[in-house]
Amino acid sequence: MMVWLRSFLYALGMLLLTPIFSVIALLTFPFHPLTRSRIIAAWAKIMLWWARVICGLSYRVIGTENIPATPVVILAKHQSAWETLAFQCIFPPVVWVMKRELLRIPFFGWGLAMTSPIAIDRAAGKEALKQITEQGKERLAQGFWVAVFPEGTRVKPGTQGKYNIGGAFMAAHNGATVLPVAHNAGEFWGKNAFLKYPGTITLSIGKPIHTAGMKAGALNAEVEVWIEEEMQRIARDYEGGPLAPHTPR
Repeated sequence: MMVWLRSFLYALGMLLLTPIFSVIALLTFPFHPLTRSRIIAAWAKIMLWWARVICGLSYRVIGTENIPATPVVILAKHQSAWETLAFQCIFPPVVWVMKRELLRIPFFGWGLAMTSPIAIDRAAGKEALKQITEQGKERLAQGFWVAVFPEGTRVKPGTQGKYNIGGAFMAAHNGATVLPVAHNAGEFWGKNAFLKYPGTITLSIGKPIHTAGMKAGALNAEVEVWIEEEMQRIARDYEGGPLAPHTPR
């Protein structure tokens, strides 16, 4: 019952805060895209704080020493809505490669549009790949980090989806460094799940992969191997515990 009650209070807080921040996001339109992103990221920070206070859900980060000083392409596991919040607190300003339908969601989508996302039509095939590559290059040049979920959708803990090549192609084509990321958020905040369980999510950041001279297929395979092996290690070694120190960007 307590999990249900806490999850309800979390959802209520999100329901009340999101329209307010959507209006704030729209008002940031005159600012530089990086400035807009930093302002809007406050919503994610509040939502993570609310999850810790109400649901008892916190997180720890392993591998912060692997975070470069310059923009990279993040290729990450996708299990939950949690990581879309946490990345905005752990990394410098991030833009997402996402399906463009998300921008049509009232309030949430309107605010999301102000974060300079790369919104694609998944059915567009080669045109979508071209769009990811060109806009990814533009976002990196602006100082953004570009986050891609290679599996394309959220997967349940213990399962693996197909690693699509789009993110790796964009990184290899633009000579961008890749940062692989694994986490077990789905154990506490599942795919499309209302319930949020107390505990400590573990997020692990791998060593940067320099893509000069790499083919997209080889890069994609290397990322897949690291993420899936790290997922197994997290599942095997996870013991909860205090937050690992990290500096929010």
